[in-house]
Amino acid sequence: MRGAALVAIAATIGNFLQGWDNATIAGAIVYIKNDLNLGTSVEGLVVAMSLIGATAITTCSGAISDWLGRRPMLIMSSMLYFVSGLVMLWSPNVYILCLARLLDGFGIGLAVTLVPVYISETAPSEIRGLLNTLPQFTGSGGMFLSYCMVFGMSLMDSPSWRLMLGVLSIPSLLYFAFTVFYLPESPRWLVSKGRMLEAKRVLQRLRDLAVEWLDTLLGANSITCLLALLDPLRGVT
Repeated sequence: MRGAALVAIAATIGNFLQGWDNATIAGAIVYIKNDLNLGTSVEGLVVAMSLIGATAITTCSGAISDWLGRRPMLIMSSMLYFVSGLVMLWSPNVYILCLARLLDGFGIGLAVTLVPVYISETAPSEIRGLLNTLPQFTGSGGMFLSYCMVFGMSLMDSPSWRLMLGVLSIPSLLYFAFTVFYLPESPRWLVSKGRMLEAKRVLQRLRDLAVEWLDTLLGANSITCLLALLDPLRGVT
């Protein structure tokens, strides 16, 4: 269970970044409006662009993750966070800023929709409910830390909204490292694609199951048994 818990914590960094972004733009928009001389409508559009991006990507994120896998989409989410942070740090005008916010929204949408699915497909039933509270917890933690950062920067003589928004790229690098080098693919997704041996290795890591037990299970009735083992609705472990 320890392996599944650590994997869930690493995955929810994406939700941490979502909370971070939501809080940062709330404080930075005051400085953006003054610096770029924005009207009320454009000001609202800058804030809303991430929500527009998140809403748009959620319409197809499930189907794409069923095709490509959960892990590749989480990697894509981390990359979108990182790129959007760099672009916001550089943004010379409101058009580039809106584009960066849109990319940021794509990253948010992927994380918010896929992290709970990923946790459900990797966590044992005994702690599945507990681990599925992590996205909300880490999102709130991201908001709190971001508000602290914005408050600290607001005390500077010349607060930089670009720096406020661009800091996002730093924790997104950590998220990228975890998704690439630490997070395994969902064992349930692997089974659905017939990749039984890979699913076996992931299960051994997540659940600390004996090799002999899994060998017996796979030899007896591989697809049926492993699907039952991984079914989040049945709660069988």
